[in-house]
Amino acid sequence: MNSATAGTTPQRPVVAVLGTGIMGSAMTRSMIRAGLEVRAWNRTQARAEPLTADGATVTETAAEAVRGADVILTTLNDTTSVAAALTAASDGTRRGQVLLQSSTVGPDGAVALAQRAADLGLVFLDAPVSGTRQPAEQGALTVFVSGPSAARGVADPVFDAIGQRTVWVSEEPGAASRLKLVVNTWVMNMVGAVAETLNLAEGLGVDPQLFLDAVRGGPLDSGYLQSKSAAVLSGDLTPSVSLSTALKDTRLILDAAEQSGVRLDLTAASVVRFARAEAAGHGAEDMIATYYAGRAPMDGASGVRGEAM
Repeated sequence: MNSATAGTTPQRPVVAVLGTGIMGSAMTRSMIRAGLEVRAWNRTQARAEPLTADGATVTETAAEAVRGADVILTTLNDTTSVAAALTAASDGTRRGQVLLQSSTVGPDGAVALAQRAADLGLVFLDAPVSGTRQPAEQGALTVFVSGPSAARGVADPVFDAIGQRTVWVSEEPGAASRLKLVVNTWVMNMVGAVAETLNLAEGLGVDPQLFLDAVRGGPLDSGYLQSKSAAVLSGDLTPSVSLSTALKDTRLILDAAEQSGVRLDLTAASVVRFARAEAAGHGAEDMIATYYAGRAPMDGASGVRGEAM
């Protein structure tokens, strides 16, 4: 297939994925199932190697991954890591390649990365995704996008492969990241509500399952409540989104709120809980491990008891 620029519309663009953690690996597999050619790079190459069995080409360098690709998809943790990956890839980039930046970096981070992309001659789409491990594995994410609409023809096959819905927000870099923070505010506060409800049930001697059965199927129920509660009650805290990532994202929300003159009391409390749970060693677990930040008796050093339920 001939490589394309933002002004052309390849039916099946070649995609370079930079970052193969939980989300990057899942999105890579979704794109391969959709028939896209995918090259994958990760700073620790061993983490990308399992993708070869799915049909991805795993490269030793970021520059090798992006060379000749139509689309570059970054699926890393923060602005710093995305910028570092673009620097590592710069010897393989060419003008007109479309950069889909899917990490949660906040509005300021998106603007900074848009400038870095412009310096490299890349067409930048701010494209954070909403969803966790399971929808990523199913190609059922929601993608928020802002940037030049001229890039849609190249980007849409990728969005169709990784998501069930694409929301085009505006042409302005950072607009999609602003929407993502609003969505994440809802998510982080739901996580805290689930954790605190289970904490209180335990503290009062109420069987948590009795609570879940009491609200099941009614207006107070949700799939999120049931799934996150099940993770706590079973002790299976395999991360869909890690607690440390949730803490990073929640701090981005508070930074943006402060800049806009908005006070978010619930979100500020979520940061405190996430930080306590991280300090107690739960950072690599699923974000519902914020549950451990509310258990008594408190540990004098971290303010949280870390035993399993």
